[in-house]
Amino acid sequence: MKKRTLVSMITGALVIGAASTTFAAANPFSDVPADSWAYDAVSKLAADGIVDGYGDGTYKGQETMTRYEMAQIVAKAMTKTDIDKADKALVDKLAAEFSEELDNLGVRVSDLEKKSDNVKWGGRLRYYYRGIKDDNVRNANGSVADRTNNTQYEFRLEPKAFIGNSGWTANARIRYYSNANSANNSGSTNGTGSNNANGGTDKSDTVVDRIYVQGPLFGATAKLGKLPTYSDNTFGTGMIIDDSISGAEFNWSLNKDKSAYAIATIGRYDYNKSANSLAAATAVNAYDGTADYDSLEIGYKAATKGFSGLAGYYSLRNMNAAFATNKDSGGNTVQIQKAGADKSNFWVGGLGYKFDKNVQLFGIYAKSNMDEASSYKGDDQSKAYDITLKYKGADITKPGSYDIYAAYRYLGQFATVNPTYDISARGTKGWQIGTDYTVAQNILATVEYYKGKQLFADYSGSDADYNAIYGRIDFFF
Repeated sequence: MKKRTLVSMITGALVIGAASTTFAAANPFSDVPADSWAYDAVSKLAADGIVDGYGDGTYKGQETMTRYEMAQIVAKAMTKTDIDKADKALVDKLAAEFSEELDNLGVRVSDLEKKSDNVKWGGRLRYYYRGIKDDNVRNANGSVADRTNNTQYEFRLEPKAFIGNSGWTANARIRYYSNANSANNSGSTNGTGSNNANGGTDKSDTVVDRIYVQGPLFGATAKLGKLPTYSDNTFGTGMIIDDSISGAEFNWSLNKDKSAYAIATIGRYDYNKSANSLAAATAVNAYDGTADYDSLEIGYKAATKGFSGLAGYYSLRNMNAAFATNKDSGGNTVQIQKAGADKSNFWVGGLGYKFDKNVQLFGIYAKSNMDEASSYKGDDQSKAYDITLKYKGADITKPGSYDIYAAYRYLGQFATVNPTYDISARGTKGWQIGTDYTVAQNILATVEYYKGKQLFADYSGSDADYNAIYGRIDFFF
């Protein structure tokens, strides 16, 4: 591990008192290389009384300081709340530099945070626009309908409360979202039917979609309650599912640097897209019903260069409601459920390569057993895949950072549950390009374009074009 030497804190100065304070403020880390940006940062924090050494408040003279030991000092600095903006920026920069070491500190860092403030608040304000042009959406006269437009605000609060000194936390996510087309949130979002007593569709809602505890259990980081579940933690596609379940998740780190992992999840999945009107207007990516859910995913993620991979199994069992439907070539409604069975299984594999810290190419493939669904005509929707080439990566802590990517996606409706994609819809295939750009610290802008086809329409020889554009701005806090 790379080591840095801490300055020799003049032992006599510790006894002298005021003289020691003056000297330490001037040059407390003389053995840190003078060309390191951390020299000026830590020296200023020490002079301002923000950095105060190890747990006992002292430094260790000529002893070598490792990155891990530096992270301990940074962790203590992170608990300070009464510091000015300039010092806070330095602390944030040091925290970014030693982020891996801080993560490895785990509960010890959590304890330091807890002593500063027992409840931590985070969240996000988002505004987005989505426009979809679908040849299968027709006017009353049979002509192709104009592009449908949807604009929405979403505000998230994510509190985290520390539970004593146990290493456990209580977590929640509270979401308020509102359609931006109407100031009074009345009327229909999509012009189809109504869900409220006024004969229109309410355009706003507040939900608590996550509430769970997290902590060490059985050698893993465990989550228990209504918790987030996500497929593909290696490449971050979320191609199968990105949603919440009620149950338990166990995440084991399989090596020291946490690049290899195994995640097991079990619970009950319940997403009724007609439960709230706003979701109903845009829920092309969601099942409608409930089922038992379990999954097992194993993966490895290369740090800066080399191969990455994953293998996963996901299952929906004991389905007790009609799930998302599709149309066969004859226009008949088809339940996405294997004939005579009450379960659906998904197998996933992925492989990628990082050429360097900026360029990554990866592919992920999924196959389900739902191709034997009743009345299924064979439009090949029991498979899904994503091939993506990505350059660089946007970092919300670094203004001006960005990424650009190009992807080809085939998202069979029978092989996906609730993907995380913004405009690559289930039941379509096509090309997508996009970019993320950090406008300012904690402000991220995103633009995406998707050109594809509806799978069932393409199979039957009907008009199948499905094109979408998407833009959003996120403010993180």
